[in-house]
Amino acid sequence: MKSQLAASRTDVVLGDDWVGPGDAVESEVRASRARRGFLSISNSPLARKIVLFNLVALVILVTSVLFTNPFRDSLLRQQEQTLGQSAQIVADIVAAAGGVEASRDVLAQRLTLDHRFELVILGTDGAVAMHLRGTESPDDPQVLERSTVISDLLSRIWSGMQLVTGARFVEQTPPDFDAVLAMLFADSQQGLRGSHTHRQANDDMWIAASAPVLRNTTFGGAVILRRDAQDTAAMMRHDREQVLQFFLIALLVSVGLSFVLASTIANPLADLATAAELGKRRDGRRTHAGRVRIPDLTGRPDEIGDLSRAMRGMVSALYDRVEANEQFAADVAHEIKNPLASLRSAVGSLRMAKREDQIQRLLDVIDHDVRRLDRLVSDTSNASRLDAELVKEQEEEFDLVKLLDNLCEHLGQEALGKGVEFIKMLPEEPITVTGLEGRLAQVFVNLISNAISFCEAGDAVRIWARRRNDRILVVVEDTGPGIPDTALQRVFKRFYSERPVNQFGNHSGLGLAISKQIVDAHNGVIWAENIRMPDAEPDSPPLGARFVVGLPA
Repeated sequence: MKSQLAASRTDVVLGDDWVGPGDAVESEVRASRARRGFLSISNSPLARKIVLFNLVALVILVTSVLFTNPFRDSLLRQQEQTLGQSAQIVADIVAAAGGVEASRDVLAQRLTLDHRFELVILGTDGAVAMHLRGTESPDDPQVLERSTVISDLLSRIWSGMQLVTGARFVEQTPPDFDAVLAMLFADSQQGLRGSHTHRQANDDMWIAASAPVLRNTTFGGAVILRRDAQDTAAMMRHDREQVLQFFLIALLVSVGLSFVLASTIANPLADLATAAELGKRRDGRRTHAGRVRIPDLTGRPDEIGDLSRAMRGMVSALYDRVEANEQFAADVAHEIKNPLASLRSAVGSLRMAKREDQIQRLLDVIDHDVRRLDRLVSDTSNASRLDAELVKEQEEEFDLVKLLDNLCEHLGQEALGKGVEFIKMLPEEPITVTGLEGRLAQVFVNLISNAISFCEAGDAVRIWARRRNDRILVVVEDTGPGIPDTALQRVFKRFYSERPVNQFGNHSGLGLAISKQIVDAHNGVIWAENIRMPDAEPDSPPLGARFVVGLPA
């Protein structure tokens, strides 16, 4: 049952979407897609570029956040200010107690420091007058250290980047604390509060702040307070590790999404390229013949869908052109065979003809067939070059009324010479048209000449033009025998001719086909109809023929 159902599905024809049971292109495209798979997308240069560009933007963003971390800067400034205020409080206590020497016992008895702090009091000469270190107690805050594989790895990477780039707030070698004391003491001698932050790549960090001891604006020494900032460093490290962890997550997500995005772009493009390559090989007869199918991606609302639609249309137009050329070649061969057969028969009969009148009649037949062949070859050559010439020629704006007026002036003389009344009804105001003036002139000359050729003495030909909505209509009417209703569509086919017997062989049957081709190239329409009275029966004899050309306004 399943096999019958599958067989029935393959027999359903859906235009360009038809898939034959042995469609080599479709099967090879599917096989190529299966060989590529999802993981092999990494071999695609386009996929690598998408991933690289996404990662570069993400890395630049995260690096800039880490190097210009406002949380780190504000935290350090806050710690420096707090430590400076504490130093100033101690300096005020020293000044209130009567100076450095007098306050030594008071500070030793009443000042309690935790293990993170170190107090240094310098005299007016810069000598150390008092040095206190905090002692550890159970009430002191503890630094909570978190250690994970990812955090440690990212910390090492970040430390290495700091060493390479020389990031600010990072000192490669620990400074001499005596030098820091001297620097801060110099600030205090000028009555200023100073601060210094030391931080190494291994997150060993401490902060020092100084405040002058002033008694009645007289410099009485300096108070320098140093704080071990391991807790601050831990907070900064924790913040940095969070950023790096989020970066790692974002990195994985970005790579995954980049591969997904690349697969939605690279795989369809690869399918289109594979189908086009198979079509190229098929044209080289390396595989069996058949119509190349471009993958149908027209459902995608993006440029790839547009590309698929354009390629499918291009391939369809190419095959239509090839089939039209093949049909055209077959029609030309068929049309040439008729006069050749007539020539062959006339030449054979000429060998056996004895009377002069028979010889002259056969020579007339040969002359007629030779002229018919010459006309057929010339018209066929012009028709075969028409497509290329329509593409190469440049469209320009021109006045359609002026063009028709010039044609009517010339062809009207031909009609009057045949005894046919020629009527033109053209508007006085110009009608501007964008197109190929020479080619459209060829269309109107052909229609008017055909109308005149079908008329006898006493008949009439009328041409008129008008603008109607978004169309420009040009109509050529005659009072000739009309066109058989069954031939109203066929008159525009190549080599079809509906002529009286006395005009046989005088026309190749390509004129209306060429006219339709030119009008189609201008996005216009052309059709033929018979002229009848409004209340006449549909099968009543026509009063003449009418050809209508509609061009975009």
